[in-house]
Amino acid sequence: MTSILDGIREAVDLILNWNPEIAGIAGLSLMVSGVATILAALIMIPLALLIYLKGGWLREFTTRLSYILMGVPSVIVGLLVVLVISGNGPLGFLRLMYTPRAMIIAQFFLILPVVSALTMTIIRRDGRDILRLGRTSGASNAQMIALLVREMTPEMTATVMTAFSRAIAEVGTVMIVGGNIQHSTRVMTTAISMYTSMGNQSISIALGIILFAITLIINLIVMFIQGDRQWK
Repeated sequence: MTSILDGIREAVDLILNWNPEIAGIAGLSLMVSGVATILAALIMIPLALLIYLKGGWLREFTTRLSYILMGVPSVIVGLLVVLVISGNGPLGFLRLMYTPRAMIIAQFFLILPVVSALTMTIIRRDGRDILRLGRTSGASNAQMIALLVREMTPEMTATVMTAFSRAIAEVGTVMIVGGNIQHSTRVMTTAISMYTSMGNQSISIALGIILFAITLIINLIVMFIQGDRQWK
């Protein structure tokens, strides 16, 4: 018990003094997950909205596929990315392995189905009146997408933040494609795993506190945006 308390005290000191290694690891985590989330949102939200507007079998297929892919183990996503970007893969010439760019790519594909599924669900649940208004006014698909995004900005923001929370908490995918290289590809989740196995509790606890604080803040913001709908 004493060693645990000592580890917590040391962890708090590291955070308050903003230890350079911890700061670098946390910063890289935020950058990788942030870029992956932004790219996924910019591509998948308009695409999901367009597919929903098209309707028919494509909408149902995309919705079901998105929910299925959300359940795929993250290490499988990492493995597939490795097969493509490794030296023997079709994109091996780009030398992406064990770089932050590889981690961004892996997280991008990991959260694509999350963004797609949540976007489809939001439109089906809350966007019918907006769609009815747009169709009545004779809006084009592009205008309808712009209208949906503008009128449902809080819901879309919650979707993006949920995807970011999923990305920054990921360990398996980034470990496979990034390699957990110090000062290069070491993020909070992989560092926590490594330092815990090494018995370095203070750094593990410090990173755990930071990661927990980030995810807690995100989840509180999402709950605030969505109001009390999840409690009904």
